[in-house]
Amino acid sequence: MTERPRRSLRPARLAVPVACGGLAAVLLAAATLLHAADPTVAVGVPGFGAPAWWWAVAVLTAQAGALAARPGATPGVLVTVAAGVPALAVLGEGVGTALVAVLVAAYETAVDHRRGRPRPALAVAAALVAVGVAASEHLIGSAALVLVAAGALQAVGAVGLPVLAATVVGARRDAREAQADTLAALTRERDALVQVAVERERTAMARELHDIAAHHLSGIAVMTGAIGRQIDVDPAGAKVAVAQVREQSTAMLRDLRNLVVLLRDTDAPDDADGSVRMETVAGVAELVAGARGSGVDVTLHRAGPVDELAATGSVGPLAQLVVYRTVQEALANAARHAPGATCQVRLDARDGVALVVTVRNDAPPARAAAPPHPPGYGLVGMRERAEVTGATLRYGPRAAGGWEVRLVVPAADRTTTGGDAP
Repeated sequence: MTERPRRSLRPARLAVPVACGGLAAVLLAAATLLHAADPTVAVGVPGFGAPAWWWAVAVLTAQAGALAARPGATPGVLVTVAAGVPALAVLGEGVGTALVAVLVAAYETAVDHRRGRPRPALAVAAALVAVGVAASEHLIGSAALVLVAAGALQAVGAVGLPVLAATVVGARRDAREAQADTLAALTRERDALVQVAVERERTAMARELHDIAAHHLSGIAVMTGAIGRQIDVDPAGAKVAVAQVREQSTAMLRDLRNLVVLLRDTDAPDDADGSVRMETVAGVAELVAGARGSGVDVTLHRAGPVDELAATGSVGPLAQLVVYRTVQEALANAARHAPGATCQVRLDARDGVALVVTVRNDAPPARAAAPPHPPGYGLVGMRERAEVTGATLRYGPRAAGGWEVRLVVPAADRTTTGGDAP
């Protein structure tokens, strides 16, 4: 498994050393031809077949081999390649052919070690380049000032410029990596916050479900106690059965209370008696009135037997709580995201098989742009609550502008009344 990637990457890695060696050979051949055509051009370059010329070929090959010996240039490779410049001082003005490999080695070394650049190796490489160029200028009879200036300029060009380019490239690479890391961190944070929001909503629903069950199970326990005293037919057997029902109801109530101790948010406000207020469909009118009092232009419309569905238990207590919370969150979102927009809340029970709750708001006026605020997770809570009760929740932007939340709560077929509370 590990050898296959190495073999596949090896040809690509060899492309750079081969290209460097080929370019250096082309430059050497061109310098040789130019000197042969005009000795005043490319001064000091030996002719083809001369011992110095073959020495240059060997040094250039060794430079390419040093670049190909490792997956990337290292400080040692850089110094080795730079040592070829003094070795090719015999080429006179053709010494520049040795600088091709130095440029590549300096760039790769600076890029691969940008967080801890090998300054000693870079300094040694620059010194070798300066010495090699100065020596070549000396061999062709240049003045002392010229050879010093030429050596310094070539050292800066062959080592300093690649390091500068590597710094720019490395900085951009670091910026991209930092941006990617930041995006990944934000994504993880967002996922964690969503998960926290989901867990908090589930905790709140568990708490509310407990209070609903506690209310009804307490009534069942009381009723079964009364039935046990009133039944005249087979009173002994009836009393035993009723006692068992009461025992099971009491055990369920106890287990639910134990569960809520683990799940309940201790910071959530309770009523004075320690219980949680049970919100119903009837409380939607209070929500609308409260929103209107806070400056929201909102109206409430009813269609069909809304109160009858709630009173007969066709829409149970938990489903009514979901309706209340959905309207509450939708109005809060409208006030937060579309300040100044007109809102409508509609409760529709005309078909008798479902209660359709619609909260829509128009697009906000242009002058009333929503202030910046951190992202919320109200829609997550709406969806979680709807799923618990088997309701269908849809939300999204309207074609005419604004936003709409639509909750469809199925109504149960209740043949008797008063099934929700004793």
